[in-house]
Amino acid sequence: MRKLVVVSAVSMDGFFEGPGRDLMAVPMENCFGTYNLERMQAADTVLLGANSYAMFSGHWPHVANDSSAFEADREFSKRYNVVDKVVISDHASPPAAGHPWADNTRIIARADAPREVASLKEQDGREIVTWGSRTTWNALLRQGLVDELHVLYGPAALAGGTPLLDHPVALRRLDVRVFDGFDTVLVRYGVRQTP
Repeated sequence: MRKLVVVSAVSMDGFFEGPGRDLMAVPMENCFGTYNLERMQAADTVLLGANSYAMFSGHWPHVANDSSAFEADREFSKRYNVVDKVVISDHASPPAAGHPWADNTRIIARADAPREVASLKEQDGREIVTWGSRTTWNALLRQGLVDELHVLYGPAALAGGTPLLDHPVALRRLDVRVFDGFDTVLVRYGVRQTP
């Protein structure tokens, strides 16, 4: 059975985005990109909500050929362009013909998400991973479909904003990792239960 893994950078006080929904307020050091590449290499499916899909599909496909981008980001982009993408949305449209994601992106309705994600997890394959998409994966977490949370705690407090989790959940620590030369700390949690 495949795992659904959520990867997120947060402030050290647990905020997914800063006040005013400022995602860029969250401290993200370059090790975040390196870890994202590791997770992408372990996956063959990316799960996205509508807003993250709109943002990522306009950005990531072109990073592969951007010589000014970090090497890990270029490799991440190349891999992102070829893995399957599943978008949970009632309003998103598939990528236009000619877009690098056109042949491997599927849109599913929000009402169908629990059944479709459970079916994906039962299939043979590698990890299913998600970035951003906080509302989408929190809903799946409430339904018992998220297996692991990989939280990268950045070296700053925001003292306000949007918290990572929107409901109580019991977790167990699987691993803690530091990155040489960076102050970010990764904590991998397994989801124990949804109270």
